[in-house]
Amino acid sequence: QVQLVESGGGLVQPGGSLRLSCTASGFSLDDVAIGWFRQAPGREREGVSCISSSDDATDYADAVKGRFTITKDRFENRMYLEMFSLRPEDTAVYSCAAALINPVVCTLTSSDYDYWGQGTQVTVSS
Repeated sequence: QVQLVESGGGLVQPGGSLRLSCTASGFSLDDVAIGWFRQAPGREREGVSCISSSDDATDYADAVKGRFTITKDRFENRMYLEMFSLRPEDTAVYSCAAALINPVVCTLTSSDYDYWGQGTQVTVSS
């Protein structure tokens, strides 16, 4: 079964850090573009970060540049989002995604992705 499963979310104080993980099964993350997205209540889903399968090029939303880092582990078929200096406005459900049917390079457009995890809640609050 093609599946993506996120973990690592939780409650953290402003200025804190979290490391999200996304484990893939049924396909290799080396063959697709992968990305992280987030959605807060009352807001549209937004692209946070992505990494290409061809050359590992990355991209980040302006709101997280310098604070978030996307990586992948080919051996574990898993990708990560390291988040530092978290702010209350980072509070959202974070989802990982992959494009398999129509492969794309690194993109922050959610409609370019075919498979999605269920998401993990990140809450930044004191």
